[in-house]
Amino acid sequence: MEKTTERDSKYNNLEQMPVSEILQSINREDHTVPVAVAKALPQIEKLVTVTAEKMKAGGRLFYIGAGTSGRLGIVDASECPPTFGVDFDRVVGIIAGGDSAIRKAVEFAEDDAEQAWKDLSVYHISEKDVLVGIAASGTTPYVIGGLQMANKNNVATGCIVCNTGSPVAAAAKFPVEVVTGPEFVTGSTRMKAGTAQKLVLNMLSTAVMIQLGRVKGNKMVDMQLSNHKLVDRGTHMVMNYTGLPEQEAADLLLKYGSVRKAVEVYMNAK
Repeated sequence: MEKTTERDSKYNNLEQMPVSEILQSINREDHTVPVAVAKALPQIEKLVTVTAEKMKAGGRLFYIGAGTSGRLGIVDASECPPTFGVDFDRVVGIIAGGDSAIRKAVEFAEDDAEQAWKDLSVYHISEKDVLVGIAASGTTPYVIGGLQMANKNNVATGCIVCNTGSPVAAAAKFPVEVVTGPEFVTGSTRMKAGTAQKLVLNMLSTAVMIQLGRVKGNKMVDMQLSNHKLVDRGTHMVMNYTGLPEQEAADLLLKYGSVRKAVEVYMNAK
């Protein structure tokens, strides 16, 4: 297959460019990413729909990937509990090479086509769950192997790739292909491709959590109160819903631990 992500950059002699031109050129390329994502919205919708259905029935969402792609999955998974109040094991990110690969690349970890299923088996993944493979190239053996084994075990599979006609997409029942084209620095898929993957992950997890009732109106009513900023945000949410003065709203919030519970208790007591 032809990898557009590996094509030569449209720009040359980068080392001779003034900083202003480097930044303008990168920004020009970045502007193309949301356009590419928009073209994939029908595919994203299908993946969101099946994921929401599975999670409403008690299933989990798993991400697998290598390098930048794996890290992006871990970031999205790790942000779901504090943002939406779900248990930490409902959305799980797994990277080729294990947790040490989050900070330091593990050589050839992505080339092991059997390891992903071994990593997933630790979590007793089943047909109740959804597995999304993330791979800019669409050719990562670790991801392909994981998706193929998931299919054999009746696990719903999706992917986020940045090339068309890839083996990863072929192995996914609900593929998402966002074609971002050549990078500013040839082959550096942490740039446009990584940005596209992050945008799709934002859409996927946020849309699913909304479907699961984890957002009320437009507010994160189940967010974890893990720092002063979030307590302050939650206090103002309670104030808006109840009309209580700030201190009473804060006391109510801290007593019940979430905006949703605080508001429910107040409304039921009226």
